Amino acid sequence: MRTAPWIALTAVLMSPAGTLACAGPHTVRVADPPEVAAFFAGQDHKVLTFLGFSGAGYENPGAMLAQVGGVLDELDPDTHIVNIGATQDGIGAAYALAKQRGFSTTGIVSTQAQQSEATLSPCVDIVFYVPDADWGGIVAQTGQLSPTSTAMVQNSDLIVAIGGGSVARDELNAARQLGKSTRFIPADMNHTVAIEKARSKGQPEPTDFRGAAGAAE
Repeated sequence: MRTAPWIALTAVLMSPAGTLACAGPHTVRVADPPEVAAFFAGQDHKVLTFLGFSGAGYENPGAMLAQVGGVLDELDPDTHIVNIGATQDGIGAAYALAKQRGFSTTGIVSTQAQQSEATLSPCVDIVFYVPDADWGGIVAQTGQLSPTSTAMVQNSDLIVAIGGGSVARDELNAARQLGKSTRFIPADMNHTVAIEKARSKGQPEPTDFRGAAGAAE
């Protein structure tokens, strides 16, 4: 496929104190999995990917960020890139912590996020929108990973999941099957969000907030 050109973005995030925090993605590109792979192959860094809850959020965001910090403490910004799912919600809050510690950051996300105008994290440097009919995970009709999840798993050297739904579960399982280094850290999704979502669909209120990734462990 023909990819879109690189697009310069100029969004700026100001901290409460009024100082510059993150300047937003400086490049955004639509790219299929081979093109994403070509980018990472050209880097001399290993890729740490964080998986987790996005729109579902976390019951304890502070605990999640503490776990992220512990993982980052083990790695060197000179040798590792931090990769997540590009958006700012949920696990996307880890981008700010990574940037504070000097890591370069990337995001791989489905074009579904582009179409729904999901907000990108201001602390992700480079974003790849992968053409995809799904948000990620296993495609029911084929039993294979969607293009987005394929790009996410193939280009990761270490995957750390902190909680997560079905997409995180499928990507974690696929990474393990490929023999990649993985780590799972239990975490609850935001209880209120989960309950309200169930109510809006006329479903019983949930009592298990681990998410599909946690339930599969």
